[in-house]
Amino acid sequence: MTNGLSPRLLAIVDALPLRQGMRVLEIGCGPGAAAREIARRIGDGHVLAIDRSAKAITQARAASRAEIAAGRLSLRQVAIEDFQLAADEKHFDIAVAVRVGALDGRHPEAGKIALQRLKSALTAQGRLFIDGGDPLREIVLHG
Repeated sequence: MTNGLSPRLLAIVDALPLRQGMRVLEIGCGPGAAAREIARRIGDGHVLAIDRSAKAITQARAASRAEIAAGRLSLRQVAIEDFQLAADEKHFDIAVAVRVGALDGRHPEAGKIALQRLKSALTAQGRLFIDGGDPLREIVLHG
């Protein structure tokens, strides 16, 4: 495992269209292994990793001190259906969600709200990727 990433999570990160300087929103970050790997790959970009679980955010914060100190990663405890950009926060280029009930069809009502929140959080060209493809599938938000 690279940096604590399972082969499945590594395949997901590898499949993301990451570029230097990008802003990435990870939804349902758990202990933050994927967020740290994404932060490593986007250089001076920024990852905001969110999770509804306080325990997950605590674990991610403890494991991500270097990335947080470098300003490349931040964490927020919030469910995607409650997520909003902070007043001075820039929009995100891509969002990724792995095993998030609001986005994988398990919770359709929360999903409708979550997709509206994501449209507001992403740039006009912003892209959303979720697990369930090979290894990812893209959900088209715009158009």
